[in-house]
Amino acid sequence: MKREALDWLAGNPFYTKRFAYYVGRKCRSMTVKDVARELKLDWHTVKTLEIEYMQEQIKRNPVAAPRVIGLDEVSLRKGHTYRIVVSDLERGRPIWFGGEDRSEASLDMFYEWLGVKRSARIELAVMDMWKAFTKSTKKNAPQSAILYDKFHVMRHLGDALDTVRKQEYARLSGKDRTYIKGQKYTLLSNRENLTMDGRKALKKVLGANRRLNTAYILKESFGQLWSYKTEGWARRFFDNWKESLKWQRLESYEKFSAMIERHWDGIAAYSRPQNKVSLGFVEGLNNKIRVIQRRAYGLRDEEYLRLKILTCMLKEI
Repeated sequence: MKREALDWLAGNPFYTKRFAYYVGRKCRSMTVKDVARELKLDWHTVKTLEIEYMQEQIKRNPVAAPRVIGLDEVSLRKGHTYRIVVSDLERGRPIWFGGEDRSEASLDMFYEWLGVKRSARIELAVMDMWKAFTKSTKKNAPQSAILYDKFHVMRHLGDALDTVRKQEYARLSGKDRTYIKGQKYTLLSNRENLTMDGRKALKKVLGANRRLNTAYILKESFGQLWSYKTEGWARRFFDNWKESLKWQRLESYEKFSAMIERHWDGIAAYSRPQNKVSLGFVEGLNNKIRVIQRRAYGLRDEEYLRLKILTCMLKEI
């Protein structure tokens, strides 16, 4: 027996494509379980229709040769199980999800998928200071400049500040210790993001502990590095910042300074006019992926997760 192929039928012949796309649009903001309950469908039917919707989205939005890419890893589950996500930062969309871990060989798989011709058009690669990403990019796209992501750099500086907080908490006792207890996120948050109570608590802890006050000021001032428009001025600022560490006995900050020195070329690259790109997209995408995983209570179907990530920034159809 043969069945006539009809353009308006979905992959599941009990439903039309229009209905499949309706289900797919609902799944962008709702869980599969909630959509199944609302439409009185089986859970697996909703998932199948959503997959068809996402595949059509990808088909209608082919990947163009990117000029600026962002590289990051995503944790699938506990036990250091990672996959790599590559984004086109100019077009604001993820373009590849895969690999077996976050190794150099896994990122090589992306460049192999992209092809030699399109890889040669990459001008800038934004990433964290993970050595495997740097080595793979220099090997497969040697013409591209490497820029280390501001958010990952500042996260390392936040860790250095938190180390100082822990050291001060261990050193002090009694009333002096109570000022520091429970103030980790008050110190690590940007001042403008704090509530009125948070600002009062910050003022209190900085006034009570001179060493923490120094560490906090150094952390806040470092963000100025990304505002310079020439590498020379950026270097002068960093040298002055590094000089201010003398006699402060902040070992974690000295380690951070040495790390910046080792990766200076990839950090100073942002001061060049052609490299002024939005650095917040990769971090925003990471947050979006975490929401997708949390909404589904952990996705075991990796292909389904891949489709969810690749289509999360595409327009509805």
